[in-house]
Amino acid sequence: MNKAAKTPAKKPEKGVRTKPNKESPENWTLRLYVAGQTPKSLTAIANLKRICETHLNSEYKIEVIDLMSDPQLAASDQILAIPTLVRKLPEPVRKIIGDLSSEEKVLVTLGIFSASDLRNATAKGA
Repeated sequence: MNKAAKTPAKKPEKGVRTKPNKESPENWTLRLYVAGQTPKSLTAIANLKRICETHLNSEYKIEVIDLMSDPQLAASDQILAIPTLVRKLPEPVRKIIGDLSSEEKVLVTLGIFSASDLRNATAKGA
């Protein structure tokens, strides 16, 4: 049986800051728990999509769980406040509560960038 040659990894587009931590996986599974179409929920969804499009190079899956429709789903991830973002993959699981408006906090908490990477980028004016 012939094995197909591996295709090289995609190169990031120029002008987009996409240098994640060395440990960053190729695929991310993110679950965002919201409560209906409230302003905070809509802000969290928009912020998460923007952050993923900018920093994860289309290597992510977002699941939005509306607890107004399915409140029992909160138990599986022990959700106590909303909106809450849960990074399912890569492990370990990590959680962020709020509307995700602090991009730096989201990037560091999810492990996309380290705090030192962000400090260095800020110092260089990136």
